[in-house]
Amino acid sequence: MRRQEKADRIGGILDELYPETPIPLDHRDPYTLLVAVALSAQTTDKKVNEVTPALFAVADTPAKMAALDPLEIQELIREIGLAPTKARNLWTAAHQIVEAGGELRPDWGFLESLAGVGHKTAGVVMAQAFGVPAFPVDTHIHRLAARWGLSNGTSVERTERDLKAVFPRDTWNDRHLQIIFFGREHCPARGHDLATCPICSFTATKTRIAAEAAGSRRAAVVRRAPRVR
Repeated sequence: MRRQEKADRIGGILDELYPETPIPLDHRDPYTLLVAVALSAQTTDKKVNEVTPALFAVADTPAKMAALDPLEIQELIREIGLAPTKARNLWTAAHQIVEAGGELRPDWGFLESLAGVGHKTAGVVMAQAFGVPAFPVDTHIHRLAARWGLSNGTSVERTERDLKAVFPRDTWNDRHLQIIFFGREHCPARGHDLATCPICSFTATKTRIAAEAAGSRRAAVVRRAPRVR
């Protein structure tokens, strides 16, 4: 099956499974979405949503965030992974936004110039806050694109280009969320039977299916092996 044929069939399955694509991170506006996405790096969306209410009660605008001390921000997000670094980045980015006029704007260069904001975070804000077609690729999408044969998986940048090439531009903003939802609910990284997966079963090569099955068996053996004291 050609790559485009796979993508067309995958798109139909995802549209049927996820006709609605709610943003999993709680937010109020473009700025609070930016903050939530920045905090989500190496942290679950659930944990971010548990932490941000207290943070946003104190600092839900760049001006309010900039008025805090980085240690105050760190205390508010202390349960988040890499809290010290993220606190400093939030404080620095808030100052950058204030100095640029106080508001976020749908500008790739501006967003990516902010402390702690990479291309993926900027893409989420552009897509979900401003409605600009983008295809943010996180580690889950990168993994599934390779598993499904839609990209060679050499880099996140290459994966983004490959996915944009096979999915219509007007589907990008929904499609990246649909793939994340599908990965969480149906296509986990470990212990997954590709042969019975609604998508992997027709997209993954026989070699890949066999390799992942063998990897799962080895992992199971390691888990069952008695510990040597």
